[in-house]
Amino acid sequence: MTTPSLAAARVLQRLPDPLYRTRLGSAVVGDALDLLAIVPEGSVDLVVTSPPFALLREKSYGNKDQAEYVEWLCRFGDEVRRVLKDTGSFVLDLGGAYQRGVPVRSLYNYRVLLRLCDEVGFFLAEEFFWHNPSKLPSPIEWVNKRKVRAKDSVDTIWWLSKTENPKANVRNVLVPYSERMQTLLRNPAKFYKPKGRPSGHDIGESFSTDNGGAIPPNLLQIANTESNSSYLRLCKLVGTEPHPARYPAALPEFFIKFLTDPADLVVDIFAGSNTTGHAAEMLNRHWVAMEIRRDYVAASALRFLGDTDERAVTATFRRISDGAPRAVDLSPPQTVLFEGVREKRATYDASPRRAASRAR
Repeated sequence: MTTPSLAAARVLQRLPDPLYRTRLGSAVVGDALDLLAIVPEGSVDLVVTSPPFALLREKSYGNKDQAEYVEWLCRFGDEVRRVLKDTGSFVLDLGGAYQRGVPVRSLYNYRVLLRLCDEVGFFLAEEFFWHNPSKLPSPIEWVNKRKVRAKDSVDTIWWLSKTENPKANVRNVLVPYSERMQTLLRNPAKFYKPKGRPSGHDIGESFSTDNGGAIPPNLLQIANTESNSSYLRLCKLVGTEPHPARYPAALPEFFIKFLTDPADLVVDIFAGSNTTGHAAEMLNRHWVAMEIRRDYVAASALRFLGDTDERAVTATFRRISDGAPRAVDLSPPQTVLFEGVREKRATYDASPRRAASRAR
């Protein structure tokens, strides 16, 4: 049986040379459809991503019009499903949107879900909702000006699986007990007696067992308030614009801990500033970041340089952004990722899909 590290090595051997690599991962420039097509079947444990949303206003990061968005995004679904292991998962963060000119919600994120399940063959393991309490009121017309809608502060997150029983362990993402529960656990005999409830759910003595934390709900409340991170500070230092649509690290961290084990392989197909890759690195998972825009990939390297001397940061960033002849290695000294991974790979550039993409 192939070990997770060898499975990750197989993926990296197929992909083109990354713009940079770390101890556990690689950041590759290219269209994710092209890149996924050369990834071995059944080699990935988790794909977690936040694609450009189907917003009415065009953004610098390349969002699609709502009418074509569903078709465009679902094309990635076939390849994602193919590269996943049978125990693997696909976690897709999709923000909400309105229809043009009216205070009526678009159903695009639900149409994506139905297409991925009904036509591509995914299972909906569970729906999650990300509440960002720090999100600014929007859309301005309906929320701020006319005041006929509440602010939109919740994203839908579809946890999709290749089979009905994906790898998952909720014990890895337990949350702290409430004060009331902590009081009960300190003295269960005083505060709790097993009994039936009106709902019909009988609670026994095991309810007073300390399991190390409470099971989290599928509503994830995570503020997206990054303002003084090392990534933003270093972007300013080297004079490059940060990615305009970053999700908080706690979001991919939750799903990486929940759905993978150490040394598993995590892939982000719309990597942007590579929040996912950095979270995977911190959690001892192998990772691959795929991003079509070279400038975003170059800037994302700054996430791994937070403890580096500023002059070295600037020099390293210039090497990456100016096009070093080979991948810039951000690994600690004396670290080798995998045996044989650094050999030259030509299969990607020779692929018909890649040739067609160069012609566009």
